[in-house]
Amino acid sequence: MRCRPLAIRGCVTAAVTGLLVAVTALQGPAAAGAGGPGRARAAEAAPSVSAATADAYWTPERMRAALPAGSDRRGPAADDPVPPSHPFDGLPQVGTFFWTDGQNTGRFCGGTVVRSPHRDLVVSAAHCLRSPDPRKRLSFVPQYHDGLKPHGVFPVELIYIDQRYYDLGTDGGARWDYTVVRLGRRADGTRVERAVGGFDLAVRPGYRHGNVRLIGYPGSSDAKYPKPLDCSSSTHRYTSTDPAAPGDFLEIACAGYVGGTSGGPFLVRGFGGYALIGVIGGYHTGGDTPDISYSSYFTEDLWELYLQAVRGDDPAGP
Repeated sequence: MRCRPLAIRGCVTAAVTGLLVAVTALQGPAAAGAGGPGRARAAEAAPSVSAATADAYWTPERMRAALPAGSDRRGPAADDPVPPSHPFDGLPQVGTFFWTDGQNTGRFCGGTVVRSPHRDLVVSAAHCLRSPDPRKRLSFVPQYHDGLKPHGVFPVELIYIDQRYYDLGTDGGARWDYTVVRLGRRADGTRVERAVGGFDLAVRPGYRHGNVRLIGYPGSSDAKYPKPLDCSSSTHRYTSTDPAAPGDFLEIACAGYVGGTSGGPFLVRGFGGYALIGVIGGYHTGGDTPDISYSSYFTEDLWELYLQAVRGDDPAGP
């Protein structure tokens, strides 16, 4: 059976869900969901930091010194040739989360602004933000590059992660390695989507796409202030052969996506511009080599997290 994916757009309301679910131009085979949606949890960013304080703290030097989120694991590159990546100045809608962990070490992970009614949501990888280790000064910097904060800094308010990901961990819960993050306003009162725009969030987009843009922030670079990586390639379905990390995932070949690129977007073009169909994560938290990356498959489970974030449901811890 073939079906059209759902693209969540956040500008109008409809009776049951409070959102209009629009049909996009993407085509692909539907995949069966892994069980029911389960109760999703929202983890509160504790303590929330003011936008002005976050902006002052995250200097170019501190952002440069930040390390990839602890779950990233990437080994040697594959031997076979794969599409190359190249550094660039980034897209306004794609940026980096920065925070300090329990040892006061700076950490980072990628994220992408998606369209929503309140214009305040970002999608990333759950493995970046699930740790119970205190996350202090947790903030989002859109289009971070070269030590710059071209659109300012947005503090994190709420983090929504599927309950099964908390319960099963990064491997057992790899199918749910995505998170919806609600941001506070910039210091001048602007919401993130008003500042930079947002992409559609595609649910059940299919696995096979011929022209996918993969963006990620590498954790190691010869440059003083690293730039994000950009690559165009194709995706297909990967069924896990690891019984500890079951599930079906998007797989893409792009060179040089080392640790730190987690949470970076898989983007495809639709009628309304780019749509987000995945984030680097899922199988083995994104892959075992820098040249092959994965994403959990976006199903109604992610949509439920999105709806919870839109409603501002009460947070719960892991």
